[in-house]
Amino acid sequence: MRIKFGCHTSTWELDYDKETDYLDNVMDTVSNAGFKGLDVQVAMLGRYQNNPEKLKQALDERGISLAALTVPFTWANDEETQEERERADYYIDYLTNFPGAVMNLPSRVGPNRDHLLERQKQIIACANAVGKRAYEKGVQASFHPASPKTSYFRTKADYDVLFELLDTSYMSYTPDAGHIKAGGMRPEDIVKDNLSIIKHVHFKDRSNNKEWKEMGTGDIDFPYIVQTLKDSGYQGWIMIEEETEEAAEDPNKVILNVGKYVEEKLKPIAKLKH
Repeated sequence: MRIKFGCHTSTWELDYDKETDYLDNVMDTVSNAGFKGLDVQVAMLGRYQNNPEKLKQALDERGISLAALTVPFTWANDEETQEERERADYYIDYLTNFPGAVMNLPSRVGPNRDHLLERQKQIIACANAVGKRAYEKGVQASFHPASPKTSYFRTKADYDVLFELLDTSYMSYTPDAGHIKAGGMRPEDIVKDNLSIIKHVHFKDRSNNKEWKEMGTGDIDFPYIVQTLKDSGYQGWIMIEEETEEAAEDPNKVILNVGKYVEEKLKPIAKLKH
């Protein structure tokens, strides 16, 4: 596999826990925009929630693949709760139907950053446990930090803790360019410095004045990041997502526009030399 470009369904629904059932529409747009895969937050599986075979058929009909499932957790204890463990195991089993698809694991944002190091340790301990069970079933799990102000993994200091605690025997890391920049870091550097543990990538754009921007109109150097990934031998997905006001109003239109940017500016870099 070489670098492939897909879309994350958060462009359509930012709330990881809002249950919807219009994934067919999303798949149509993703395919029409020239993307090859989809990273689906599990609340948006809808009619496919209990039927991976049916989802595979729907993806195949559109010529796209399941790149990942995004499965959020709170993880507020030193170990997973029984409910959290059962939820994780369900989606590990679901992903065994899609060889190569990643289990993308974000932790839910808390009410504050109190007891920060304790919470960080709890979250990563639980993520590592999920990652080990996923690994044993042939599924790659990957931790996804986010950047809201009460996120537990937002700043450079938080990332230092993350990379120290993450058990990379089982777990990989999903850099999200927009969230990295929102946390005051340079995504170009974070990606370059952690290439060995990156198995899945999220792209969205942000400006230096702290605004979400449509892909290619902000201040993140996506061509540089793609080149860096390619030079490292990265063979995986780059998932495009949008968090702009325009995306909230008309996500289909925005993704079609962004597809043109990816086609013109990023895919030529990612192509293998013959």
